[in-house]
Amino acid sequence: MGHLDHAAFGWLTPVLSYAMACIGAALGLRCTVRALGATGRSRRKWLLTAASAIGTGIWTMHFVAMLGFSVTGTEMRYNVPLTILSLLVAMVVVGAGVFAVGYGRDRGRALVLGGLTTGLGVASMHYLGMVALRLHGDVHYDPALVGLSIVIAVVAATAALWAALNIKSPVAVAVASLVMGGAVSSMHYTGMMAVSVRVSPSGEVLPGATAMQFIFPLAVGLGSYLFLTSAFVALSPTTGEREASASAQRPVESVAR
Repeated sequence: MGHLDHAAFGWLTPVLSYAMACIGAALGLRCTVRALGATGRSRRKWLLTAASAIGTGIWTMHFVAMLGFSVTGTEMRYNVPLTILSLLVAMVVVGAGVFAVGYGRDRGRALVLGGLTTGLGVASMHYLGMVALRLHGDVHYDPALVGLSIVIAVVAATAALWAALNIKSPVAVAVASLVMGGAVSSMHYTGMMAVSVRVSPSGEVLPGATAMQFIFPLAVGLGSYLFLTSAFVALSPTTGEREASASAQRPVESVAR
């Protein structure tokens, strides 16, 4: 059995991955709150931004954490198409959950459906990303810990969507994002604790790209996207601010007439 190290760079990757999860959750929640206060095309745009933010944050969290994952006795590579597919799965399935909440007439039913869909999407992204892993040996999973990681993913997603529906203030959203980030990180490391590897030493060259060749540049790019989108959302006026601005302009227009 190969020895697994989940933090080869110490606390750097766990802390950085947690930060990415929190940023994605905060941005997604803020966008969902904006969407619920909008209508028509504006609501769709906010929901799409929310889905991309949450999906990107979760994917970045997973693979930043994977930068610190190593197995003694073997190199590791990643299948590029499968890794990209895991990102698309995260965005699409999270999007389905967010839209279920954004357009659901029955909030309770929409919350359950959205939480289940999003949670399963997060878990699918995680394990699809693990399928993309290439090493000299066989990877095995503890079914009980896999099941627990999926439960954590569903609960975390449901809690995040509940927060989007019920929490409006920026401070409350920030607290909910910290909790959501912790839940997503817990899901990841619970899933990783389910992993065991039976190494088969070989001199054969592994197919795929190394983490530094492919995942690190992509994670940096997606992280930059999160920061830039956060700035855009922070500078965009809320529905209340737009209404207040419109109300302030009406008396001026009346006097001018």
